[in-house]
Amino acid sequence: MLSKIIATGKYAPQLAVSNLDLEKIIDTSDDWIYTRTGIRKRRISQSESTLDLTYKAALNAIEKNNINIDTIDLIIVATVTPDHFMPSTACLLQSKLGIDHLQVTSFDINAACTGLIYGIQIADKFISSRSHKRALIVGAETFSKVLDWEDRGTCVLFGDGAGAVILDGEEDKILSDYTNSSGDKLLHLTLPAVPLENPFGAEKKEISRYLTMNGSEIFKFATFAIKDSIDFVLEQCNLNIDDIAYIVPHQANQRIIAKVARVMKIPLDKFYMNVEHYGNTSAASIGIALDDLYETKNLKSGDKIILVGFGGGLTWGSILYEY
Repeated sequence: MLSKIIATGKYAPQLAVSNLDLEKIIDTSDDWIYTRTGIRKRRISQSESTLDLTYKAALNAIEKNNINIDTIDLIIVATVTPDHFMPSTACLLQSKLGIDHLQVTSFDINAACTGLIYGIQIADKFISSRSHKRALIVGAETFSKVLDWEDRGTCVLFGDGAGAVILDGEEDKILSDYTNSSGDKLLHLTLPAVPLENPFGAEKKEISRYLTMNGSEIFKFATFAIKDSIDFVLEQCNLNIDDIAYIVPHQANQRIIAKVARVMKIPLDKFYMNVEHYGNTSAASIGIALDDLYETKNLKSGDKIILVGFGGGLTWGSILYEY
């Protein structure tokens, strides 16, 4: 591994929808939502597309870290809510950033809430092979467009946003990475795509266009996935949890993190959480949380950080790196 994280950035839409706002449209309450998830509000896009969020998060990372965009030669966007199946959001981002005149590899990936972890791992392999030098990875979602706003089991959980990281190949700072997957044959967490409409085949079936989730099964999966991901990278680097400054998990539910902390005997304050302010932003959540961590905590050179994700697929994984 030959790469390090040199920049982070984020963007969230301006409209903040509180639990009290949701009380007005569905049968729920602030207390019911907060005690079960730790969420107080989420950001909802009114007119901005997934590309808009992606671009603004990328620009935030580029501008506040003084990155020369002409040095970026790899763009990966992790999303399950693209504006188009093609062209990819990454290719559109390349154009919007104005770097079409360069040789740039751009593509989207779908690993749901583990998307940023997968993206960093992929980018690190490109850089380690010396085929590319600098990578922009963005996790971005507009989940508000795929939610059933009458389903209180899902619509209270998710929000819109984007988080970005930039990797550079100057020196080795990513110490370990890990990804895993297991096919969700029982479809505990799904988001339908375009239904089959073959004029020469059987009569087409009507399918829902909304996200569906078996909350209890995903809760059990998530607690396993976080522990598995943390244990793997610690063992690979011959470290223990006391060597880690912060763990930045996918921001899905505070109760999941609290349970993992109890099971693994990790102080809860070692987990950085901001789900209260954004809700579950899927592929965007780790990037947004990491940027918030950088802005709010006094990190020291040499601090070791674990990023850990879990999501639809089912997918899970982690990155252990040195600040």
